[in-house]
Amino acid sequence: MDKKRREFLKIAGISTLAGLGAPAVVDRLVTGSSPLAARAAREVPHGQSAGDQNEAAGHGNEAVPSGTRYGMVINVRKFHENPAMAEECIRACHSVHNVPDLAEKKDEIKWIWLTGYENAFPEHSHNYRDEELEKNKVLVLCNHCDSPPCVRACPTKATFKNKDGIVAMDYHRCIGCRFCMAACPYGARSFNWQDPRNGLDMNKINREFPTRMRGVVEKCNFCVERLPRGLQPACVEATGTSKAMVFGDLNDPKSEIRQILKENYTIQRKPALGTQPSVFFIV
Repeated sequence: MDKKRREFLKIAGISTLAGLGAPAVVDRLVTGSSPLAARAAREVPHGQSAGDQNEAAGHGNEAVPSGTRYGMVINVRKFHENPAMAEECIRACHSVHNVPDLAEKKDEIKWIWLTGYENAFPEHSHNYRDEELEKNKVLVLCNHCDSPPCVRACPTKATFKNKDGIVAMDYHRCIGCRFCMAACPYGARSFNWQDPRNGLDMNKINREFPTRMRGVVEKCNFCVERLPRGLQPACVEATGTSKAMVFGDLNDPKSEIRQILKENYTIQRKPALGTQPSVFFIV
């Protein structure tokens, strides 16, 4: 454990790791005079307003969007028609991002995964669900929220939101405090309890994407490294022409994703929390 991690954990020791004391620790680090505080002082853009989010989803008055805001639509029905496609999405994501396959369930690293409908959408009615929802699972990932609590909880800005709405991570800044994990209401973050390279075939890793180290948090990044090259996220690419997953600019009224949102009823995960997820589901 290096000096900076010891410094942080010494301060954090007076707070509860569950996040109840996180604000005080964050204030101490950001407003203090330590090198770590100065390093964390970088401004993080907050993206679009709640009005922009509601307009993009077709649930509010017309707003004037600014810049790009990436989002995704997942058509649960199409995955139920072809269950093997979800596993292909997971394999594609994990291969591109060097996500380890670890033997112990407690050490599992998840970027995109399958879960039960009741776990994905606890706020929606589970009474008399149709047979397809009852017997099949839902593919979920980081929601890249417009108002991400993980970003507010992180004391070192290891997790931050880009101007395009993507909630990204700088693994080198992560000190392993796991405040972001406590703050995320979707369970979208994983902690490397052991060296993730133990679960990788180092002869088959993607050399264009970094492997991580023990003691840091990681999650889906909407394939931010692929987008400048004109590529779709790996999971979207794996669905081919099925339109089971559609990725695009929520701020562009002419984009494919906006047309799909306009033509279909969609739901989000835990919308009452006010995080304004950028991932929508057709169920």
